[in-house]
Amino acid sequence: MKEQQTSDSQEFVGNLKNGIWLFGISSWLFGITDRSIASFADGYLSALDLTQLFTAATFFVAWLFLKPTSRV
Repeated sequence: MKEQQTSDSQEFVGNLKNGIWLFGISSWLFGITDRSIASFADGYLSALDLTQLFTAATFFVAWLFLKPTSRV
């Protein structure tokens, strides 16, 4: 019985990690899309716009590398 509870709790934590990771992907994609639209809305790219896009893209790639691994 104790092993079943441990297995269930590990499965719950694993699902929670995957859910947070997937939510993070959608959030980063929304952020990059929002920044891209805002950057191109005035017709030209400034150095600040490029810096913001590069930073958001870098954090998105870093987030992809944080994918949780399954231990089952």
